[in-house]
Amino acid sequence: MSFSTALVWLDHDLRLVDNPALYHAAEQAQVVAPVFIWAPEEYGAYPPGGASKVWLHHSLLAFQAQLNKLNIQLTIRKGPSLELLLELAQSLNVEAVYWNSRYTPVLRARDEKIKEALQAAGIRVHTFAAHLLHEPPRLRTQSGGPYHVFTPFWKKFQRTVSVSAPLPQAPLSGVHRPSPQTSSLPVSELGLSALAQSGVDWASSIRKDWTIGEQAAQERLAQFIKTHAEAYALQRNYPHQEGTSRLSPHLHFGELSPRQVWHALSRSLPSDIAEPFLRQLAWREFSYHLLYHYPDTPHAPLKSKFAAFPWTSDPEPLHRWQKGKTGYPIIDAGMRQLWQTGWMHNRVRMLVASFLTKDLMIPWQEGAAWFWDTLVDANLANNTMGWQWAAGSGADAQPFFRIFNPVSQSERYDPEGAFIKRFVPALAALPASFIHAPWTAPPAVLKEAGVRLGNNYPHPMVTHEKARERALRAYRSLT
Repeated sequence: MSFSTALVWLDHDLRLVDNPALYHAAEQAQVVAPVFIWAPEEYGAYPPGGASKVWLHHSLLAFQAQLNKLNIQLTIRKGPSLELLLELAQSLNVEAVYWNSRYTPVLRARDEKIKEALQAAGIRVHTFAAHLLHEPPRLRTQSGGPYHVFTPFWKKFQRTVSVSAPLPQAPLSGVHRPSPQTSSLPVSELGLSALAQSGVDWASSIRKDWTIGEQAAQERLAQFIKTHAEAYALQRNYPHQEGTSRLSPHLHFGELSPRQVWHALSRSLPSDIAEPFLRQLAWREFSYHLLYHYPDTPHAPLKSKFAAFPWTSDPEPLHRWQKGKTGYPIIDAGMRQLWQTGWMHNRVRMLVASFLTKDLMIPWQEGAAWFWDTLVDANLANNTMGWQWAAGSGADAQPFFRIFNPVSQSERYDPEGAFIKRFVPALAALPASFIHAPWTAPPAVLKEAGVRLGNNYPHPMVTHEKARERALRAYRSLT
């Protein structure tokens, strides 16, 4: 049955291809009115951070340009979502509202209330799964509970989840533009390009390292498959190599769907070669599975005993970690990569998280908050799972007593110091044999390399071996 006008309420799904809400609205309605509503107060304690807002700014501009080519207006509003949806529905004589499901606890609850209110007003509501490969409550253990360990989750996923093919581009070319009387804010009035809480001018730094939008996302996926996907399993742990896909922000903002990635990899590579990357998509699914079943985990440990862990509260070491001034080159390189680009290599994310929570014994929530503000791919499910994993307090977490040694990890994964040299240029002239631990270099070597410890590069803020013992004593106090 067709009807006159449909609203499509967009969020983190700024794409034309494989966008179920947009696609089905275009199939059913004579007029499609896409709307984006900026309502950060509706995200509860986790409104988008500084780096994410800048990405969103440019993603909206890119999507708006795509729609303009199809003679479609993207209506942009700022304020309470329900109030604005009802206002638009009335002014455009809308019969149905379409959107793709959100999965964070606060937004799920909000959307359910909005759905009920719209239906009470006589407006049909159609929701679709688009952000994930499966619905979070679908997979259960044999006892009917949620999974806490990834491997059995992944095995169940492989047995029971059939990833459907991506939808083609929404058929909007013949759809009329919404009423020209529909007022819309320019993207610039949303204030998304303001300085982050961290004080970083993300608006300039992110644009140097990233191309944003659906077209860029598709090109990055195609390039990854062409040049790096076959060697992904071997190269993904080396931060000095282009061994990862860097698709995470495109997936987070919905410029690319996980179904597109899944099927593109599956079509292009033998199953055994594709599987290591497909497992990463499944880890993303697992993180949402955990967030769905344990909605308090963004701020509270999943393992309750960690609520009594004797964390430290000194702001000075936290600040040094944030700015990449710990005296451990691989840690500092990672934190400076984050500071400069809004992104950090996954292996290095694990190292900096281990260093913060175990060498410095600073609560994982502080690290999660910093990542939330500074990562362009800041995703509540992934961020929560990653930090709880690093701290030993979450599902499938590494044991607390597994504490990464920042020197040996650096020697293993950045053997020539190429990653360090890029982001810590003060150490660039040090030989590879000393760049991972500059304090071990003879004075003559330091002098020749122009390294002045305590001046242009800091001494280590802790001795790893002593810090490790302190962390283990704290952990033993819990048991």
